[in-house]
Amino acid sequence: MSTAVATSLQLPHFINGEWVESAAGEWLDVPNPATDEVLARVPLASADEVNRAVEAAAAAFPAWRRTPPEDRIQPLFRLKALLETEIDDLSRTITQENGKTFAEAKAEMRRAIENVEVACGIPMMMQGYNLEDVARGIDETMIRQPLGVVAVITPSNFPGMIPFWFLPYAIATGNTVVLKPSERVPMAAQKIVELFAKAGVPKGVLNLVNGGRVAAETLIDHPAVRAVSFVGSTPAARAVYARAGANGKRAQCQGGAKNHVVVLPDADMEMATQIISDSAFGCAGQRCLAVSVAVTVGEAQRSFREAIAESASRLRVGYGLDEGVQMGPVISQQSKSRIESLVGRGKDEGAKVILDGRGAKVSGYEQGSFVKPTILDAVAATSELTDTEIFGPVLSLVHADDLDEALAFLERSPYGNQASLFTSSGAAARRFRYEAPAGNIGINIGVAAPMAYFPFSGWKDSFFGIMHAQGRDGVEFFTEKKVVVERWAKEHSRKF
Repeated sequence: MSTAVATSLQLPHFINGEWVESAAGEWLDVPNPATDEVLARVPLASADEVNRAVEAAAAAFPAWRRTPPEDRIQPLFRLKALLETEIDDLSRTITQENGKTFAEAKAEMRRAIENVEVACGIPMMMQGYNLEDVARGIDETMIRQPLGVVAVITPSNFPGMIPFWFLPYAIATGNTVVLKPSERVPMAAQKIVELFAKAGVPKGVLNLVNGGRVAAETLIDHPAVRAVSFVGSTPAARAVYARAGANGKRAQCQGGAKNHVVVLPDADMEMATQIISDSAFGCAGQRCLAVSVAVTVGEAQRSFREAIAESASRLRVGYGLDEGVQMGPVISQQSKSRIESLVGRGKDEGAKVILDGRGAKVSGYEQGSFVKPTILDAVAATSELTDTEIFGPVLSLVHADDLDEALAFLERSPYGNQASLFTSSGAAARRFRYEAPAGNIGINIGVAAPMAYFPFSGWKDSFFGIMHAQGRDGVEFFTEKKVVVERWAKEHSRKF
């Protein structure tokens, strides 16, 4: 055991305040998706290793729960300063293991820091309420108390930001945590946990186990784990939610998406094109708020189609640490193959490939998992692609005669993470905001990512649960309400 992150390629766990070498029988390589260089080897933890982390969290809970909220947020203030100092190093790590550009990684970490700042308000956000004389001489109070041990299971597309949707709120409200990052991108999580420890979070309050399905299922099943926060694909989110429910645990499970943007004829086409291009192809399309279907209405069809194809074709694709690169690779060769296969299937079903990013090669990085921006026009409403999350830099174009038809198209989608509208009409914007069946709505916004003090919403198959990540929802999720009803008998023997 040691108190510093291991410098070898083999990544350790972090249990009870110490880095612990894994005894796992199975390890995976962590490749740089741009170069195919092996960056590290990550263990797939056994159930015994996961149980040790849960036991450490459970042992730390009583003392942490009794720590006043004002004292619990002091490490978060220090963490905020550390994150600001280390943001470039963290961003480089994210680029190396995930593939996104350095600028995108740094923007991701800015959102992470936002959540730390909001969680520092827990002494206000965690307050309950009370009422005197609910009956004669009887007072009633609602207080919030931490749950205990909580599990946080995060995905590969935002290894820096998404853990911060949960960790600051869970810790500040008095819980202890076991984090399981994606085995595809485990390196940023190592540095994040190290910074929490450096900021003064006590031993056992935050633990990290590396692993895959066995580790996740062990966390979900463990009787000491009271709640599960999860982000991943819709099938996985549904399975985690069902398993957590069967074990009597609360869960918030963010799933996949198929996000639509509607472009009306009165939109500022130059602005709309740039913003939609950034949304569809930023982070190589590997984000749950990326626009993947553009619905052009009426006369917007031709002008937008030509403009978006020209804009996307100009994007410089390459290694995210190289200067001037605007889009990096997808996460793996398997993802590249899957994306290209789906594009081919769409073509077979009648879509026109007006910009083809398949078979991409980048000079100097020939082994990288690159897919260049791809645009499919005239995708049939019955095509598998209309309901399939491609999770890559692929934009599908469909046409609607009016806003009624466009909204009906959105209504048919099984997903409801984000929907955006580009228009100069206030009336159209208000109707869209009112009727669009999605949890995050953008008006002349391509990525309607909520600030940390708002919930990261999601509807339909994009989210399973009641309380979302971030802000007040985060506080509600990581606490349980207790109602106290009090009456004190008069003391006749004493007078005051």
